[in-house]
Amino acid sequence: MSNHTKAVTDASFEQDVLNSTKPVLVDFWAEWCGPCRALTPVFNDVAESHHEKVTFVKINIDENPKTPSKYGVMSIPTLILFKNGLVEATKMGLQTKSELSAFVDGNI
Repeated sequence: MSNHTKAVTDASFEQDVLNSTKPVLVDFWAEWCGPCRALTPVFNDVAESHHEKVTFVKINIDENPKTPSKYGVMSIPTLILFKNGLVEATKMGLQTKSELSAFVDGNI
């Protein structure tokens, strides 16, 4: 994790994501997923530049199976942006820094 990203769990998801006062970008990932590992530095870079407007969190789907199931995550990496406790936008697959920045900027 970087200084501007944090791990969440099934147990902390409601408090950390759904009850957040600012938008939250959730990265659904797993340790064994190559594209997920490739997305991590991109996610951290975008978190560095956007952390004042958006909270960036990661949830390991193997350790926390309830939350991805609840939100219909079928493949990873999946990024879901939540605003006011609701799904605002979803993006799947590996993203470049410019693609991820545009996704965040276009949905906050």
